[in-house]
Order: sequence, then C-alpha cells, then structure tokens
Amino acid sequence: MSRILIAVTHLLGAGHLTRAAALARAFAGAGHAVTLVSGGMPAALPRLDGIRLRQLPPVRIAGTAFTALLDPDGAPVGPDHLAARRAALLAALAEAEADAVITELFPFGRRVLAEEFEALVAAARAAAPRPLLLASVRDVLARPSRPDRIAATHARLSAYDAVLVHADPALLPLDASWPVDGAIRPLLRYTGYVDEAPAAVLPVPEIRAGIVVSGGSSAAGLPLQQAALGAARLVPEVSWRVLVGRAVPEADLAALRETAPGNVTVERARPDFRALLAGAALSVSQAGYNTVLDLLRSGCPALLVPFEAGHETEQRLRAETLAARGLARVLPEAELTAERLAEAVAALLAAPAGAPGLDRPPVALDGAARSVAIVEAMLAERTAALPSILPALDWSPLDEALARLAGAGRTLTLWWRDDDACAHTPALDRLLALSRRTGVPVALAAIPGRAAPSLAARLAAEDEIDCLVHGLIHENHAPAGKKAELGPHRPPALLEDEARRALALARARFGRPPLPVLVPPWNRIAPELPPALPGLGYRGFSAFGLRGPALPGLIQVNTHIDPVAWHAPGRGLVDPAVLLPRAAETIGQAAERDEPVGLLTHHLVQDAATWAFCAALLERLTRHPIVGIARAAALFAPKASPVSQTHVRVAGTPRDPPSAEDDPKGRKAPG
Repeated sequence: MSRILIAVTHLLGAGHLTRAAALARAFAGAGHAVTLVSGGMPAALPRLDGIRLRQLPPVRIAGTAFTALLDPDGAPVGPDHLAARRAALLAALAEAEADAVITELFPFGRRVLAEEFEALVAAARAAAPRPLLLASVRDVLARPSRPDRIAATHARLSAYDAVLVHADPALLPLDASWPVDGAIRPLLRYTGYVDEAPAAVLPVPEIRAGIVVSGGSSAAGLPLQQAALGAARLVPEVSWRVLVGRAVPEADLAALRETAPGNVTVERARPDFRALLAGAALSVSQAGYNTVLDLLRSGCPALLVPFEAGHETEQRLRAETLAARGLARVLPEAELTAERLAEAVAALLAAPAGAPGLDRPPVALDGAARSVAIVEAMLAERTAALPSILPALDWSPLDEALARLAGAGRTLTLWWRDDDACAHTPALDRLLALSRRTGVPVALAAIPGRAAPSLAARLAAEDEIDCLVHGLIHENHAPAGKKAELGPHRPPALLEDEARRALALARARFGRPPLPVLVPPWNRIAPELPPALPGLGYRGFSAFGLRGPALPGLIQVNTHIDPVAWHAPGRGLVDPAVLLPRAAETIGQAAERDEPVGLLTHHLVQDAATWAFCAALLERLTRHPIVGIARAAALFAPKASPVSQTHVRVAGTPRDPPSAEDDPKGRKAPG
C-alpha cells in the first residue's frame, strides 16, 4: 500500500474536482491510502469511503475572471485567507506522509494559486524520502498568450517526475493545445480518459425521444439554457429537458422555469444524467471534459456549443475534434441564438438514424485505472530495484567519514557526471528523471562524433543539464592493454587535432553551447595533451580519481565514485561491502584537499541495482548538512569556487547520485 495525495482547486465548474475525485476513488479501490485536498467551493462528492477529504479555505471566481479570487461570500480574497490555505495544504501533506503527490492542472494552470502550489512542491521535495511529484491534466489545456508563461510552466516541471495526461493521444494529443517540446515530452504519460461509469447505460423511459440540454455545473451554461428555451418554442413538437448545474443560483433556476414553454422541463442536474442521454434523441450541451465522456458512454447524438467566453479555447478544440471524427456537430458560441439552435436541432433530428451517433467510440476511457497502474509502476521502480541489498547495506563507513569531516569543520561538495550520451534513449530519460527527482544537476559527457539530432532535441529545454566533450568518437586506439582514445600511443599533434575537432563538433551537434571541458574516454589521456588544452579552446578537464598538480589555464574537476562492476560478468553493481568503504575513504581524501567529490554514472549500461544504489547514495549524501551540490557550469567557471559557486542547495534537501568510469584502484571500465 502506498500513500497518495491529490491537490485540486476548481474555480468555474466542478470538472477538475470530479476528475480528481475519480482518481482518488481509483487509488483507494486499489488499496492505497488517499488524501484528497480540495481548494474550491465545497461540493457533494459521492463514494469517498476510505478517502480523507481535506477542504482548504475555499476560493471561487465570478464569471471567467480567473485572476480575481473571491471568498465564499463574494469578497476579494486577502493575504490572510491565502496564508490559511497554504498552511492547511502543507498540514495535509505532513499528515499524509505521501509516497506520491499529484497536483491537478498545476503547473499548466492555476497560476493565480502558484504560491501555494509551489510551497507544496518545495515541501514535497524536502521530504525524506521524497515522494513522486506528478501533474494531472485533461486532454486540452489553455495555452497562455505570453511565451514567458509557457517557459515558467516548463521550468516548474523540472521538479516533476511525470505528467499524467488524461486523454487518448489517438484522439487528442496534448500537442494540439500545448507546445510540447523535447524537454517535457518524456514526462508525458497518457492514461486515457478518466471515466468511472460502466460502458452499458440503461435509458430512462420518461425522456425517450426527447432533447436533453445541459451546461455543466456552473452558471457558464446559462446562455445555452436560455437559448434552448427560445429554440423549444420554434420546435414545439419535441419535448425538451433543460438541466441546470448545482452551482447555478436559485434565482436563475427560477427565472428559467418561469419563461419555459410548455414542452420544456427545467430541473437541476440529475445523477442519472447518462441514463437520460441513453434514451434521448439528441443532446445539446457544452463540450466540457466530463460532458463529452457522458456522450461517449451513452451513445447519444450530440450538438456541441463549446464554452468560449473569456477567450477560452479548450472546449472549442475538443468539440471540433469530435466533429472531425463524425462524433458530433458544432454550433459556435458566437453564433448561438434561439433561431440558429432551432435550425441545428431540426437538422440533426431529421438526419438518418445514428448520425452523428457516438456509439462504440474508439477512445480509451479507462484513465483512472491506467493512472493507478502508471503510478504504481513508478513507485515500484523506486523501491523494488534492490529488495535484498538496500535494507542490509552497511552505511557506517560513509556516515563515520561525514561525521569526521563535520567534526573538523569541513564541508563536502558533490557533483555528478554521466558518460557516453549519444542520443535520446529511455535510459537517458531515466537519468534526467532521476536528476529532476533529486535536484542534483547532471553533467552529460556526450560523444561529439556520435551525437544524433535526437540528443539535442531531448536536451533543448533541460536548463539544469551541462554538456561536456567526451573525446571525439570514443574509439579505442591503444594497441594493447587498457583502452584509450586520447592515450600516449598516438602523435601529440594528432591528439590535439582530434581534441580541437571534438569541441567544434560538440558546438555544432549538442544543440547548446557545451562547457569547454574535455572528458577523455576511459578516463585516460596522454600526459602531453592537458597542457595544450587551453590553446585549443578548452577551459577544463575531467577524469577519474584524485586530481594531480594544477595546470596553467585549466580547471580540473574529477569524479571519484563508480558503482559499476566493469570486470564482473554482466557488470552490475560493485559489492556494496567493498564500494561503500572505498567511497568513504575517497570522500575523506577529497575533502581534505578541498576537492569536489564526483559520482560518475553510465546510463546506457547500468542495471536496476546500480540505479537504485546511486539513488540511495545520493539521498543519503544530500541529506547531510555538510554536503553541498555543485553544478558543472559553476565548478568549471573561470576562477570557480566550489563553495561560493555551487548549484543553489538547501541543506538537508535530498538529491541523487552520479557515477564513474574507473574505480579508485585504477581498473578501467569500458567507456
């Protein structure tokens, strides 16, 4: 059993809350402990048995003024109200002790509440162990008009492990409404549409052959409902039933009833809505997420009048997508009059039976169950990789080394390098996800001569990732013995030429300016080459082990901890009983020399045990108060100070591990 927290605030209708509650029920049904935190106006939510519902001090809006928050009495929300919400949200997180935190819509929306969501994200990232962070979004998003807001959303996503997209990409991929780039695409997990109802819906006899008009839960549907009354007068031979949302004031409901003609019944929205649709001749509705699911399940022919006030585009895109599939017809809101509505209704009623029916849609509607499966798999990947090793690890050598350094008043700077990147692969996605999850920036030593366009595309928006120059083509030129590309077996002039070409290729192929730092393949380099590197345009050099004497014009920052058992069958993880004491010794030596400690990983070859060990190691190191996290760009900056120019880090915040190519004893790994 895992602990799941879902945070949602609905402002206009109840669709966001309805979807979040459906997810909560799915997780609870699978045996997980679920906390549902709601920040909108209280609403009746069925079947919440076993789910902890935490209501924040509510907020709402008037009309489509999404940036003007109101309290339940309609007064503008002040700082004290927002502070109370933030405190209640963080208290719910502390109470839940969540293994996974899901923020509904944020960071793609709810910018007006960004401060409280960011506080939740920061608190989750500071927890130990850190929970998974996931965003939950519908099929269509409102794309901001300002590019800086899109950039801000993508920056916030750097803290997230995945985005649950509750859609079927065969019908409506997220790209249709949001600029999905190479940075966020690996985060997307399509779940299918979130719908809890069974496929079969029995019709309600009283509404057979009539027209059902609905407009969602809020007052946003009133223009459609008012136009429907006029249209009903023009189509008097058919019975109409107008359903009014629960959030619509009583006065508006009464006004509709008073002006309704005799062939119209006006009533509140009903729990048997799908059954009404199953027996209806036609549905006239907006195109909200949940309404469309009702139509898909019931098979009722549909006329969609998408909500477009306040420059909203979500419903229009969804409606036109269904229309293009022959699943509905669309009447734009700008054309909505009683006359145009009556014409469209008459045309649909006269159409051949089944057109444009929504029966048996080829759309994935099991999004709640798929969401649970996706999150369970991500949690299992975290915890199941080392079921027999992690609980038995003896961390005492590492803990004692850190305690000695703390007692001596020393600090430790940790950085992470990963070697051999060439292209966008699932292993690279896993590496970058681990970096995001832990907050430790990774420096990719990428191979210029083998860099595929997909590598640049994948790294395009990864602002925290630095690229280093990993040789030219990572080819062994040693005649015998230990492998080397830039070793002493070749003329110095040829080595200098290859180093120069490598830097030029890196600038052309990495899609971003690389750090002018050479990482020799197999961590081996001819002694004549490093002194020549500044003249070739390089500023830094990185290999493995404790660094040697300083070279004029060249910054050397090495890696020291390599968890891969390069010479064992199948490689795998070095025996932790050997690896941890060795790492503790190296850490002590490096700290005494004021040398940053580097973890070097190889994402293309690591097995599950090695990944899990690295995550556990980094979590332990980064929680320690004397350990700071350094980004390669800071370490290799001119006159860099590992203490003053390290990556921003809050003491005690969890991060993740790097790995090396050669072990401290000089045994070399294949690059």
